[in-house]
Amino acid sequence: MNFLKTPTYRSRRWLQAVAELPCVICFREGATQAAHRNEGKGMGIKTDDCLTAALCVECHADIDQGAILTRQERRQRMDTAILMTVRALAQGGRIAIK
Repeated sequence: MNFLKTPTYRSRRWLQAVAELPCVICFREGATQAAHRNEGKGMGIKTDDCLTAALCVECHADIDQGAILTRQERRQRMDTAILMTVRALAQGGRIAIK
């Protein structure tokens, strides 16, 4: 299947808003990162900034390199974390429809 190549979405404000949230998995505050999705990217290329999850360093490492989870489980956990992040941004008034 051929998909039209679209520009990658980049936003420092989005990444900052995500990083200001508590971790969406363990709820730890103050050490959150905007963790990009690891699927659908190329070597040295990150996915869209809007496909990021608010994760602490430990939860980010568990999803990226966790030996306990299978690849599919890690992807599912990241997808869930991204949805939880978007929800937290919306509930916090950080996302608005114009």
